[in-house]
Amino acid sequence: MGKIVVIGAPGTIGRAAVAALGKSHEIIDVGASRGTHRVDATDARSVQTLFEALGPVDGVVAAFGGVHFGPFEQMTPEHFQHGLRDKLMGQVNVVLIGQPWVKDGGSFTLTSGITAHQPIRTGTNASAVNMALEGFVRGAAMDLPRRLRINLVSPTVLEESAQAYATYFPGFEPVSSARVGMAYVRSVDGGDTGQIFRVGY
Repeated sequence: MGKIVVIGAPGTIGRAAVAALGKSHEIIDVGASRGTHRVDATDARSVQTLFEALGPVDGVVAAFGGVHFGPFEQMTPEHFQHGLRDKLMGQVNVVLIGQPWVKDGGSFTLTSGITAHQPIRTGTNASAVNMALEGFVRGAAMDLPRRLRINLVSPTVLEESAQAYATYFPGFEPVSSARVGMAYVRSVDGGDTGQIFRVGY
């Protein structure tokens, strides 16, 4: 049984990861405002403090991050920075700072979403951020030391969130949290690195 940190554990996708990984691992749940441990992933010092408190772990799952949705003609640079700062750099910070705390052969699993490959109206920021995360994972997989692995889970809309996001994703078929959770198991327990695990599309 490994020790797996799930940052974003209180969220919908985080809960799916915890439910699946918790069957065979010790889960350390972390959130921004809820959870056993707290972190502001946009703040490098906060991320450093988290890993210092946790000590060595076998894997890290990043299942968090906000992006901006809104009409393109009304989007400002500040709006666009929201997704870059929160979802993109938040998850990148976890990898850059967390490397020394993940044991040899351990893994990072990041989270993007369907908009990287299937853009939606008002979702330009989400598409850009999610695609950037995929590029980071592919590049980092070549450079990470000590046999560390890194993958990314990219789900479509979850059934639990379908109603709330129906206006953003018209006609998209939701996916169960169980299917999403299995993608995190594949990333953590499998041997892949640099892979994008799409779920539901």
